[in-house]
Order: sequence, then C-alpha cells, then structure tokens
Amino acid sequence: MGNKIQSSKNFDKKTDLEKETIRLLTITDDTEKYVQDYYKNHLYEKSPDETKNEVNELVSSIQRASANLVKAYITASSLTDELKARWKDWKKSKKNKLPIDFPANGIIDIQEQKLNHFAKGLNFYKLIWILFIGSFAGVIVESLWCVLKHGYLESRTGLVYGPFNLLYGVGAIAISAALYKFRNHGGHFSFLGGIIAGSVVEYLCSWGQELIFGSRSWDYSEMPFNINGRICLLYSFFWGFLGILWMKKLYPQIAKLILKIPNSIGKRFSWVILAFFIINASVSFTSVYRWSQRLDNVAAQNSFWKIIDKRFPNERMEKIYPNMIFKD
Repeated sequence: MGNKIQSSKNFDKKTDLEKETIRLLTITDDTEKYVQDYYKNHLYEKSPDETKNEVNELVSSIQRASANLVKAYITASSLTDELKARWKDWKKSKKNKLPIDFPANGIIDIQEQKLNHFAKGLNFYKLIWILFIGSFAGVIVESLWCVLKHGYLESRTGLVYGPFNLLYGVGAIAISAALYKFRNHGGHFSFLGGIIAGSVVEYLCSWGQELIFGSRSWDYSEMPFNINGRICLLYSFFWGFLGILWMKKLYPQIAKLILKIPNSIGKRFSWVILAFFIINASVSFTSVYRWSQRLDNVAAQNSFWKIIDKRFPNERMEKIYPNMIFKD
C-alpha cells in the first residue's frame, strides 16, 4: 500500500494509514466482544489448569498487538510532527525578509543528495567544518558578549593560534550529532537535546581541564542549581535555546555555505583543517601544561621545554587565557 500524490486537487486527504486504523478500530471492538464471550462461554467451563495455555496464548497475542500499536503510534506521531515542522520551516524560509537567508533543513537535505556533495548528511567531513566554524563563531559571540557586559574586549580563545575555542566547536559537533535526527522536527526536540548535549560537553571539558591541568576557566559555584560548579541550570537552559537556534537557523545556514565548496577541493581542505586543529591543540596543551609547571617553580628540564618557555611565557599565556585559574 502507498499513497499516490498526483496533484493537490486530486490528493486524497485520507491516507492509507488512517483507513487502516478505522478498520483496526472495528477489529479491536470485535476482539473485545470475543474476549467478553470467552469469559462467559469458555473460561469457567474448565479447570484453571485446562485453560492455562488458552489464556496465555490469548494474552500473548493481545500484548503483541499492543506493542505493534505502540510502535505504530510512535511512528505516526513522529510523521505528523516532522510534516508540520518541515512545512513550518519551509514557510519561514520563504517569508524571511532578513538580509541573511535561513534555508529550511529539508531543502538542504534535498540539495545535498542531488549534488552528491562531499559533506552531505552529517558525515566526517561535515563534522570537521562544523568544528572549524563553531570554534571560530563561539569566540566571536563570547567576545561581543564580554564587550556588552563588561565594556572591554578580552581573549576568549581556547587555542594558542587563532581565534578558536574547541569548547564551542566540540559543543557544536555534540549538538549537531545529538539533534541531527530531529532537524526536521519541532523545536522542543532541539531544546531538550541542546540542554543534555551542551551540559554534558561543558561538564566533561571542565572536569578534564581540572584533572589534567588543575585549573578552571569557569566556575558556577555561586549560581543556583549547579553541579560541582561545572554546569548550572541557567546555562543549561542557554544550551537548550542554543540547540534551537543552531539546528533551525545556524546549522542550515552553515550547511548551505558548505554546499558551495566544490567536491574537488572540499575533502582536501577538510584534512588541512583537521591537521591544523590537531597541531594547534597539541601546542596549546603543551604550553598550558608548561605554564602550570612554571607557576609551581618547576625548571625546564631540556631544550624542548626551554623553547616552550621562550615562545609561550607567562605574560603571553595570561593574555590568551585571562580567566584560567590554577588551584593551589
């Protein structure tokens, strides 16, 4: 069975699924009558031992039917939510009057398939570009927030080379991976997924930094409903709203930009970006580790650490990471 859509005029608004459910309601009523008759005419005519197998088989059959109905209900609910969300997202993209175009995720999906693009879906190459763009955009946004809140510009980078912060890049990957399946669904999925994915990433990054370097770049201990000062309810809600903003606005815009990258060079540039981040992260890790040693008055043991001391002295590290606090 399948619904055929020839034109909007001839479209049958009653789907095969609905027709089958109407028939199913009739069958359910018949089954209920059958069970009621079984009570009156069969169940009490024999001993419990004699009817045990009959009852178990009947119960098992109805339970399997119930499980099938639950699966059908979940699928049907998901279909209705997706259909409404796709139409709503597409309508918003068509009525958008802003200078920046925000395409619908569904349109991006179709274009990626038609072009057989190197970064279609949420594959390895798409994730690399999301890491790159997210790491950069996060620094820009937080820097602007610092200016608006405090009135001065301060470094919000997480790497020693360039305006990049892997927390935002990894966060963008985590949110994309967690919510990609629901990109064409209602915003409530993106909100809940954003809270969970963002909070987990933020907690793990804070925990990992303290475990390795004995330092923290943020502490929410004074905020209500915090967990070990690493995450708090307020910022978890921010992650939720960011999840909606990301999947409904930013991700499709980023995917549209990535679509403009030709297949011939897209994969090569992806590997260059990945190599850059690996090297940058390695140098950043090494320089922060050596910085913590210098604060503990540990002298450089060889020429390698002397080079690190020369290239990344305390003054430079304090400018790059002005909010990093080492525990005594």
